[in-house]
Amino acid sequence: MKPAPVNFHDLTREALRLQVVRWGFSPVHAARLWAYVYLEGLERWADMPELPVRFRAKAEGELAFPRLPVATETHSADGFTRKYLLALADDRRIETVLMRYTGRVTACISSQAGCAMGCVFCATGQMGFARHLAAGEIVAQALHVDRVLRQASCNLVGYKGPGPTSRGERLRNIVLMGMGEPLHNYDAVMTATEILCDSAGLSLGTKQVTLSTVGVVPGILRLADEGRPIHLAVSLHGATQAERAALVPVAKKWPLDELMDACRYYIAKQQRRIFYEWTLIEGKNDSADNAHAVGRLLQGQNAQVNLIPLNPTAGYGGAPTGQDAARRFQQILREYRLPSTIRQRRGIDIAAGCGQLATLPP
Repeated sequence: MKPAPVNFHDLTREALRLQVVRWGFSPVHAARLWAYVYLEGLERWADMPELPVRFRAKAEGELAFPRLPVATETHSADGFTRKYLLALADDRRIETVLMRYTGRVTACISSQAGCAMGCVFCATGQMGFARHLAAGEIVAQALHVDRVLRQASCNLVGYKGPGPTSRGERLRNIVLMGMGEPLHNYDAVMTATEILCDSAGLSLGTKQVTLSTVGVVPGILRLADEGRPIHLAVSLHGATQAERAALVPVAKKWPLDELMDACRYYIAKQQRRIFYEWTLIEGKNDSADNAHAVGRLLQGQNAQVNLIPLNPTAGYGGAPTGQDAARRFQQILREYRLPSTIRQRRGIDIAAGCGQLATLPP
């Protein structure tokens, strides 16, 4: 039986070049194929006339361009957010979010179906873990958002053919903050990041990619040692071991002291800032004492704190901190020379906010 075609989106540009050379063809054809797919948004061999017929015949039997079908598309009343429930080949589901901001479009993409980390206020964590996503399944989410934007651009100028246009929005940022723990699926996530940031493809640039982790210490250390220049965001949520472990069970495996050592190592090795995420839960971790504890914990680090008022989920009964209390928390952080932002709430009405992504198993 002939093996199934390889998912094109699993391949880095170098892996594709090597494959094409193994077939006995020029690497020039690999470069042109890569540009057709990632620069021009094409997926049909008939739309790639510059590739020789003999090469296309070989590649068509060896490579596939599988899309993730849209099971459900939901638009937020805020007018800036769309959520896509995407179907995987094994009939599991993942969620991807398109978010518009002034001057940029961001895709929030998933790295796993479900999550093994079990954060108590997170809908994905409440689901449990199903499986890792392959690199191509991660890339396909970004490509889906890119296609949506390309189509909107084409409609804007009345263009009906394939490929990019000169007007309209393009995908600018990727946040690996969707379903799953990216550092739990390290190799696939890094391969996907390499593909998405390739200068000959979507060319997002590592400055446009942010990876959010709940604190997987070995992954943070590996990220530092490998010199991966993407932005790192660490979900903190508690400034003592006991408080953090109550919200983030994985803190029992990687205690707060060990996590802080890893973060300081990352900052020193990479010479770059870490973003700490703090979900503000009314009456739980939003007091002045909590803010001072965060300040003492992070003082002196090259760090920024992203304050995120809790988003509601069915499995957790906490309430979000109000704006006045959030600003007081932020003011205390300034006393420790810690910059901070209060996360702009987007897509809450369609459960597209941080911690809200979830699907029912098939």
